[in-house]
Amino acid sequence: TRRSSDLKFNNFRPFIIIFLRFADIMGTEVATVQVKTIYQTMYARMGKQPWLEEWQETPWEVVYGGILVQNTSWRNVVPSLNNLKLNFNFNPKLILELSDEELQQNVRPSGFYTRKAATIKNILQWAKGYDFSVSRIQNLTSSQLRAELLALHGIGPETADYVMMYAFEHAGFIADKYSRRLFERMGCPLPKGYEAAKKMVEAELDLTPEQWKNFHAMIVNDGKESGRTRIVSED
Repeated sequence: TRRSSDLKFNNFRPFIIIFLRFADIMGTEVATVQVKTIYQTMYARMGKQPWLEEWQETPWEVVYGGILVQNTSWRNVVPSLNNLKLNFNFNPKLILELSDEELQQNVRPSGFYTRKAATIKNILQWAKGYDFSVSRIQNLTSSQLRAELLALHGIGPETADYVMMYAFEHAGFIADKYSRRLFERMGCPLPKGYEAAKKMVEAELDLTPEQWKNFHAMIVNDGKESGRTRIVSED
């Protein structure tokens, strides 16, 4: 009868609750080990990576590069950065004063130049509110800085996190395509949503800003090196 079934369920209920709690705890611990193992394995195999600090001349160069690399490869970004350097020394005030057509011509090699020129102007107009002061922008809280960047047309989560970490010293996890491929191969697939993936990894790793920067550099450099055995397949 239904009553006898309810009585049987109630008898086993404490054990069911204990089992579910145990499963939840074990699932969390497994995820923690997997994320930490990915970082530790990569660092043991790759170590400190050469990255933006090796060549960048100004944080504004990073800002422009983070926008220009959208939907293209880095080799197409370099000519545009060279134009911005040779013609304007990366000066944000001078670049903001350009006409739309002038800026578009300078960033044309990177493709989608109309949209990218508009995005550069959007972020520079925002920076003008801080008198183009990198130090003032760096002094913002991470949550405020990220919210303000994401409010700009043309700046998505990946670009915002890239600019925050390498231009304005607010480091964290960038859940880009390289990260997703690496985590998938190592048996710890990231959640589908960008914010969910970022939140998961940042909750499991306690890294310094320099370690976050190097983690992203390791992921990207590993992903870009074709023709070699990836670290994730090494014994």
